[in-house]
Amino acid sequence: MAAAGVVSGKDSSSVVEWTQAPKERAHRVAEHLNSYEAEWDMVNTVSFKKKPHTNGDAPSHRNGKSKWSFLFSLTDLKSIKQNKEGMGWSYLVFCLKDDVVLPALHFHQGDSKLLIDSLEKYVALCESPQDKRTLLVNCQNKSLSQSFENLLDEPAYGLIQAGLLDRRKLLWAIHQWKKIKKDPYTATMVGFSKVTNYIFDSLRGSDPSVHQRPPSEMADFLSDAIPGLKINQQEEPGFEVITKIDLGERPVVQRREPVSLEEWTKNVDSEGRILNVDNMKQMIFRGGLSHALRKQAWKFLLGYFPWDSTKEERTQLQKQKTDEYFRMKLQWKSVSEEQEKRNSRLRDYRSLIEKDVNRTDRTNKFYEGQDNPGLILLHDILMTYCMYDFDLGYVQGMSDLLSPLLYVMENEVDAFWCFASYMDQMHQNFEEQMQGMKTQLIQLSTLLRLLDSGFCSYLESQDSGYLYFCFRWLLIRFKREFSFLDILRLWEVMWTELPCKNFHLLLCCAILESEKQQIMEKHYGFNEILKHINELSMKIDVEDVLCKAEAISLQMVKCKELPQAVCEILGLQDSEVTTPDSDNGEDENTGMTICPASAFQSNLLPVLTASGGRDDNPTEISMSPNVSRLTPA
Repeated sequence: MAAAGVVSGKDSSSVVEWTQAPKERAHRVAEHLNSYEAEWDMVNTVSFKKKPHTNGDAPSHRNGKSKWSFLFSLTDLKSIKQNKEGMGWSYLVFCLKDDVVLPALHFHQGDSKLLIDSLEKYVALCESPQDKRTLLVNCQNKSLSQSFENLLDEPAYGLIQAGLLDRRKLLWAIHQWKKIKKDPYTATMVGFSKVTNYIFDSLRGSDPSVHQRPPSEMADFLSDAIPGLKINQQEEPGFEVITKIDLGERPVVQRREPVSLEEWTKNVDSEGRILNVDNMKQMIFRGGLSHALRKQAWKFLLGYFPWDSTKEERTQLQKQKTDEYFRMKLQWKSVSEEQEKRNSRLRDYRSLIEKDVNRTDRTNKFYEGQDNPGLILLHDILMTYCMYDFDLGYVQGMSDLLSPLLYVMENEVDAFWCFASYMDQMHQNFEEQMQGMKTQLIQLSTLLRLLDSGFCSYLESQDSGYLYFCFRWLLIRFKREFSFLDILRLWEVMWTELPCKNFHLLLCCAILESEKQQIMEKHYGFNEILKHINELSMKIDVEDVLCKAEAISLQMVKCKELPQAVCEILGLQDSEVTTPDSDNGEDENTGMTICPASAFQSNLLPVLTASGGRDDNPTEISMSPNVSRLTPA
């Protein structure tokens, strides 16, 4: 193994150093020079202090270091050659200006892109016209320069041409402009304000003694490299790579039989109230519901019926909700053809609903055949929902969420109100900005990296680090990944909101963990990963996934050093965090495992993190242009 450092001092020069670990030195011999068998670690610490360095010398042997160690100035770097596409791991070969070619650096966990991104903070890199695998140093990118020129006003650009605007700040501004181009809406306000501040700082001038890379520069690099990483850019510089957290042994989980009608009845008092609600939810989480009970129990799980309501109160509520439903249904039913011609939104909603209804679960007997009454009810409920929430209206994929509800309820009004309650949970998934989807993909990436940093690094090396292949899973809650009956079981388990917040993200982790071996052993690239995940549809064992996901949740809850970001995702910070000074990791009142507030300070998680405070605003990620708001398939 080896350690690497990228160091920037107060001047503009930078140094890259690779050092072989002592325990490996005895095993390295000359004939291994070109065998590409060396394995290298990521940088342990990035610090902002001046470090003496050589002036472009080839590998240095001073201080007793072996010939596998080398040190060079970035001013002497000529090009970087990358590995061939399709290799099991990535490597980089550095070529210096005096044509010295250094030994290949291997990244068995796919982190070479992080080093390239870090180097781009110091030098300009571009692809060689002759060889796409080769990156040339200090080349000119005319289109980017032109874009940046248009961004700035004439006086500021004149200063850039004259060399009066600090080059490091210019590179940082260009980096921000790249982010703005990727996701204009979310990056513009933050990006432009920072670009403006850095330009005006240069115009005003500053103390030469503080000419160093701004902390926000490294913060932006880290947030780009690891989706969702929260970094406080106001804190003092200094970032560490956290290696691995010990989550402890994963417990074995067993599931029970579905809750029976008899068990349910035993928990209902004489007035129809549900007794011991927490225990009932636990039983549903552990085994689901027998089908005969679903029509009644789902109304409670979805919040249509309050758990503490009496039978008489529920009867009154249903009457009230029936009147409300048909008033809304009458609104769109009474729109004439002439009126609809002047209402393009209603016209578009109707057209999209009709198209989707005709292809929703048509193999299910409840919806199969022509002129099926189930299809008519699907259509009418979705049109009525447009009146209930006209701002959202109808978005493709919503019919997938309604179909199982109507199948179970067998009643138009009950199905509508259960659907409206479910949409309260799922609303952000279908909003035009798709903030809910972005947040979930960020959170999923955080959880998966905690569980398996190596797999995450591999996915990143295949341009799959943002986990876009999980898009459909999250958008419609696995509706097209499991059989119809399995979805009934999966959804009712998730609706208990046990054992933690965002349990559906742990279900994603459980599925991905099962597929990791095949994806990595067969060296799947971006297209193969997407194809493989899509082909899992109808092949996943729901009980197996539920067991694995619950086991993961228990494993995390028992961890005494769970990162704060993970605690927040799983909703553990309030009920289980006491103080960082707790010496046994348990709350004396509840006996629950705590999540220390100082978790990020220890040598733990395989991600990059900033020292000091935490930024409560989640990092934005841009959605791929190939991901359509209206298409879950």
